[in-house]
Amino acid sequence: MARETNYRKPPQQDNAGYRVNDQIRVREIRLVGDNLETISGEIGAKIETGIYNTYQALKWAEQVGLDLVEISPNANPPVCRIIDFKKFLYLRKKKEKEIKANTAKTVIKEVRFGPNTDDHDFEFKLRHSKKFLEEGAKVKAYVHFKGRTIVYKDRGGDLLERFVKELEEFGTPDSPPKMEGRRMHVIISPKKESKKK
Repeated sequence: MARETNYRKPPQQDNAGYRVNDQIRVREIRLVGDNLETISGEIGAKIETGIYNTYQALKWAEQVGLDLVEISPNANPPVCRIIDFKKFLYLRKKKEKEIKANTAKTVIKEVRFGPNTDDHDFEFKLRHSKKFLEEGAKVKAYVHFKGRTIVYKDRGGDLLERFVKELEEFGTPDSPPKMEGRRMHVIISPKKESKKK
C-alpha cells in the first residue's frame, strides 16, 4: 500500500536548523505543546504530551493544517510540536531580539594618570569618573609609567588606592590594583543603586 504524501510541505526557505514534516525520519517522537487540547478537539481524538508514532503525528498535523516541527532533535525520542512553522520562527526571532535588546551592554571608560599627577588633575578625573559610574559605566583607571618613572610604582599604587577610596560611594573595584607591563590598573564597577533608572 502506497504511503500518502499530501502533508504540508516544509517551507522552501532555510528551516533555521529545524526538521519539519516529512524531514522528520525517526519512527517515534515525543509530542509536546500547550495546544494539544485544542488539536484534540479539532480532530476528535485525545492527544496528550507523550510518545507517538511519527506517521500518526504527521497525520494529525495535516488534519489541523499545521506543521510537525522537531524542536529538540537530540532527545530520545526527539521532541516535536504541532504548530505553524512560519509563526514559530517569527516568535523565536522576536524573542531573540527582545533578549538581545535587554542584554546590558557594558561600557568601560578609561581614566589615565601619570605617577606624578597633581591634585587638580586628580580631582578633575575623579569628577568625570563619578559621573561615569552614576551612568552605569565601568571605570578603568590606570597609571602609565614612561621611561624611568617605572621606579615610582609605589606612588602609582597609592594614587589608585586613593582613587578607589574616593569612589567607594559610587562603585567597587573588581580586584586590587595590579601591574601589567608598564601600566598599573584597577577596574571599578558601579554600585547598582547609583545607576540611573
